[in-house]
Amino acid sequence: MFVKRLYERFASLVQELTKFGTVGAIAFVIDTAMYNVFLFAVDMGAMTSQVLATIISTTFAYAGNRWWTFRHREQSGLGREYFLFFLLNGVALLFNVLTIGFAKWTLELDDPVSLNIARLVGVGLGTLFRFWSYKRWVFLEATDPIPAELPEVKQPR
Repeated sequence: MFVKRLYERFASLVQELTKFGTVGAIAFVIDTAMYNVFLFAVDMGAMTSQVLATIISTTFAYAGNRWWTFRHREQSGLGREYFLFFLLNGVALLFNVLTIGFAKWTLELDDPVSLNIARLVGVGLGTLFRFWSYKRWVFLEATDPIPAELPEVKQPR
């Protein structure tokens, strides 16, 4: 019984982590592409580029996580979830901004490779925070079990 529960617990966690990672990877590609477009093509500053890229990629990530990764969890209202999702992503954005700022102003590294490496460190730290905080505050455990499949509909005779 204990082993079965342990397996079920970790199977569910692995499934959530896989979906979360897939959504996150796509959001990361969007974020990285937009960051580099804003920074090098549009010639915005490093911080402004990161904030704008994060807004765009976070919108995608919310949709992917709400309707795919955590669809089996309680839906506590789009407005509440969206607000908390963006708030927590704002906190996670601090990891990116701090690592970019450290590389740029403390280490005086402002070349594209150094700034993107700094972003990777910030993304890694932010990702750990996001997964934990989404499960804790945004996508809550379901109070009623959600069926894995839709019930069969009896056809009239």
